[in-house]
Parts: sequence; C-alpha cells; structure tokens
Amino acid sequence: MICGSPRGASAPYPSDIHIVLLNPEIPNNTGTIGRTAAATGAVLHIVHPIAFDMSEKAKRRAGLDYWDQIDCREHESWEAFLDTEQPRRLWAFSAKAPRPVWEADLQSDDYLLFGCETNGLPEVILAWAIDRWGPECLLSLPVRSPARSLNLACAVTAVAYESLRQSADRS
Repeated sequence: MICGSPRGASAPYPSDIHIVLLNPEIPNNTGTIGRTAAATGAVLHIVHPIAFDMSEKAKRRAGLDYWDQIDCREHESWEAFLDTEQPRRLWAFSAKAPRPVWEADLQSDDYLLFGCETNGLPEVILAWAIDRWGPECLLSLPVRSPARSLNLACAVTAVAYESLRQSADRS
C-alpha cells in the first residue's frame, strides 16, 4: 500500500454518499470505482444496461476480490433506480458542465451521478436533472486543454473525496 489507512482502520468521518454509474462500459473502471466505494464507505449503484459481465468469475478476473466489502446495488434501469432510491438530492457530472464540483455544497446522502465512459450522461438525463434540481446540479471537474476529460474512475474518486472533505469541514 502506497498511502491510506492501516488495514482495518476506519475513516475519521462517516460516508453517506451514493456513487451512481449509469450504463458503465469498462469493467476495470467499475472495479476501480468499487475500490473507491470500499475505501470511502460509499454506496455504489450500477444502473443497467452495462457492457460487461458482473458474475463472480468476471469480478475475480477483473481483480475485484474485495467486492464483498462494497455496498453495491444493481438496478435494472434508470427508472428502476429512481423508483427504488428516490434520491433527495442528486448531482450530475458532465465534462460540459460549467460549474466545478468545489462550488457545490455536497452533503450526506447525496447521489453523485456519472455517465458511461464514451458518451457521458445522455441529454435526456441531464434535462431531467435540471428540471428536478435546477441547472446548478450539473457539475464538472475542470481540465486543462488539450485534455478533453478525465478517466471515469479518476473523476469518481476525485468527487467522492471532495464530498468527504466537505463533510469533514462541517464536522
């Protein structure tokens, strides 16, 4: 381990965040995001359809031997996710959003929504989020040119830890 807490140590702050992956395509990204969920205590939501196998054998092959430590909830569709979870607050992440994540007031029990690796969040989902929570719910992690965006797993990790930082600041 290069950095982090000693094995078995808990984080100094509670985590009630929800990481939501809409139609993820790359199993290794999902695996890395799963590790972030395990490390932060976040709930991981995977919204189908997905582009890979989530069987136990596939998880082991992708190096997901810690998957049993994750509160992972799979949802058959976007509609099923909404029916089951009924998020009180949701932040939608897009490389095109003008507002950086650190300008948002992230709170416990927020849902952090990320789209698939190749296309991000569909316009219909972005429009739904704006209609429900206003345009301020669209957030980004700004990147400098010539980069277009961050890898999904990197973006999720950065946002999860920003959420934890804000929670710790309020404690």
